[in-house]
Amino acid sequence: MNPIFIAGPCVIESADLLYEVARELVRLKRKYNIEIYFKASFDKANRTSVHSFRGPGMEKGLTMLNDVREKFGLNLLTDIHESFQAAPVGEVADVIQIPAFLCRQTDLLVAAARTGKIVNIKKAQFLSGPDMKYPVEKAREGGATEVWLTERGNIYGYNNLIVDFRNIPDMLAFTPRVIMDCTHSVQRPGAAGGATGGDREFVPSMALAAKAFGATGYFFETHPDPEHALSDGPNMLYLKDLDPVIASLL
Repeated sequence: MNPIFIAGPCVIESADLLYEVARELVRLKRKYNIEIYFKASFDKANRTSVHSFRGPGMEKGLTMLNDVREKFGLNLLTDIHESFQAAPVGEVADVIQIPAFLCRQTDLLVAAARTGKIVNIKKAQFLSGPDMKYPVEKAREGGATEVWLTERGNIYGYNNLIVDFRNIPDMLAFTPRVIMDCTHSVQRPGAAGGATGGDREFVPSMALAAKAFGATGYFFETHPDPEHALSDGPNMLYLKDLDPVIASLL
């Protein structure tokens, strides 16, 4: 199975940002002849602080994402946090993503499944790989014909994550598409004074380790200037560094 790539900024900040990232993804898609999905969130409903930037909201955000599709021809992935969001998001996105903290929410999984779109379920920080059999069952029984799973690390004490790469082959036992979230897995949750910290220097190594364990996809949040990004800056990959990381995986 050829690997897929999911990349984009954590949250929609501006149209200019979306277009800058999209142009680079189109270039990489052509250069390497890869399947790549543009990812950005219209609402970050799970930010650490109530004062953190959340995004433009669903209506405006979906319009901006649809513009990316029309201008650049890229497939889209975005996440939902509430069941009512599934249907309108399904009108725009090719893949509906379920956030890790919400992966056991039955109604959310079923609503996403009923859109007929691909459902990407991120593994919760408190679950094992084998535990993810049950969210997959919920989505499939809800009508999803294609379900992906994404590994993003496990809670390891306070303000830290650790990746057990055995989760990848464990999850491949019941779904053929297991993606490594190479950027969220280097987070230090809540460790930056009301925000999430992270160690982006480990992102390339996370990707290569996941490849060794059989990952069939890779997820990178990326930004041209992550030091000034409005969400998840410390763990996002510099946009200029995405090319060599993808090359190393091919």
